[in-house]
Amino acid sequence: MATETGHGAEAAGGAHAFDPMHQFEIQRILPLNIGGVDVSFTNSALFMVIIVILVTLFTAASMSGRALVPGRMQSMAELSYEFVANMIRENAGTEGMKFFPFVFTLFMFILFANMLGMIPYAFTVTSHIIVTFVLAMVVFIGVTIIGFVKHGAGFLRLFAPAGAPMVLMPLLIVIEVISYLTRPVSLSVRLFANMLAGHTMLKVFASFVVMLGFIGGWLPLAAMVAFTGLEFLVAFLQAYVFAILTCIYLNDALHMHH
Repeated sequence: MATETGHGAEAAGGAHAFDPMHQFEIQRILPLNIGGVDVSFTNSALFMVIIVILVTLFTAASMSGRALVPGRMQSMAELSYEFVANMIRENAGTEGMKFFPFVFTLFMFILFANMLGMIPYAFTVTSHIIVTFVLAMVVFIGVTIIGFVKHGAGFLRLFAPAGAPMVLMPLLIVIEVISYLTRPVSLSVRLFANMLAGHTMLKVFASFVVMLGFIGGWLPLAAMVAFTGLEFLVAFLQAYVFAILTCIYLNDALHMHH
């Protein structure tokens, strides 16, 4: 029986090794139930804590010994600062700079989450739709509040395109409202889908390398190396796209450009 159990565990381990979706499983680290609600500390929560710590350490350490001639860490921090600052100025204007801490934090969190997920056996939190959807909803709700605080009921003019024929206005308003309400969906699905697809593809090619062995595994190994480099680029681009769309939405709320 013990031997059978051992073989069963080994078979399960082998199945997991070749299951490209196993890497996305949420696992409880610290089971916790409060009032019938499962609030367990999971591997996803653990990696989000690690990401916050890494971003904090990176920004704090790089700025702790500020020098006239910056070192590598300081240069990376300053480049990150200027990159996000220019993104905000170009897409939301100077008035949008008051929201720099939020956009910078959002960009760095997603970037570190994507990059950390590239490390073998690490968990990619942005490969889960619930995480990306919450981030998108924070952006959506925040931008909407900013729009109403700045313009009051006049913010509703965003849904009525200027210069459009009155006869088409009801249809255009419905289209604009639907387009506005789908922003968090498109924002979250874009990030989630790219990270999920990329990591699944890498796992599939890795399984081909193992199955084909030393002789036949060179081609999938070369493809895996190429796709890994591409996935690093996608990891950065997805953080950039999420941040720049946040700036564009912020510009709508601040300046009512349509």
